Amino acid sequence: MERSMAGWGSGLLGVVIFSGSLPATRVSVAELSPLFVTSARAAVAAVLGGACLLALRQASPAKSDIASLAVVALGVVVGFPLLTGLALLHITAAHSIVFIGLLPLATAGFGVLRAGERPRPAFWLFSGVGAATVAGFALSQSEGSSVVGDGLMVAAVLLCGLGYAEGARLSRRLGGWQVISWALLGSLPVMAVVALCTAPTRWSTISVPAWVGLGYVSVFSMLVGFIFWYRGLALGGIAGVGQLQLLQPFLGLILAGVLLGEPIASTMIAATVVVVLCVGGAKRFA
Repeated sequence: MERSMAGWGSGLLGVVIFSGSLPATRVSVAELSPLFVTSARAAVAAVLGGACLLALRQASPAKSDIASLAVVALGVVVGFPLLTGLALLHITAAHSIVFIGLLPLATAGFGVLRAGERPRPAFWLFSGVGAATVAGFALSQSEGSSVVGDGLMVAAVLLCGLGYAEGARLSRRLGGWQVISWALLGSLPVMAVVALCTAPTRWSTISVPAWVGLGYVSVFSMLVGFIFWYRGLALGGIAGVGQLQLLQPFLGLILAGVLLGEPIASTMIAATVVVVLCVGGAKRFA
């Protein structure tokens, strides 16, 4: 019980940190290319994670873990940041955030496939209701929506769910911060080259908010958040703790409204309340 509660607490802290990712990305890609934001955030986080691995003298992962670390890198280091960055060129941060409500279902599904978890049938009901509410809301909105942007967000969610489940499975043996650090370090050579090739030609034209947004997603979204998130998934269960992501739209919508001045419709708030209520039911039957 104590282990499970620690997992839920750690997972909640990770979700709070992640809730600022899309608004920060939205600010960054307004002036920086999505490829640069994706590669730069990964490169910065890789240097920090690599320094921690070296300072704490962590053993290298086994050869059998390399493929899994590659899946983690594909899902959360490259896939999700790049696809969301591209999506935010077509849709608002407030609109994109509601797609995060689909992440718990995706994470739980991959948790079953990759980690052998078996939630009870009622769990899928609550998780499905939350996901359907978010999807229905997104499809019903014309303002701020885009077929291209919505499609990119769906693809991003699927890759992220896979990366979360795979990383959580590895975290049970390697540790949460070690998993994301090794995944980042493995992608560093490619990400560093891409960052150099896509860097802005005139750095002085980029505003301070754009750099602050990039700094947030580099340090917090790409590294610090995962330390708590993977620990939470490993301790509390991938399917169960993954439902905490239903809180992320609510937190993200507040940030998008306060920081970016984006309109927040009453229907958006209502949809978020419904999916948040699903957390309790899903937690009980996970």
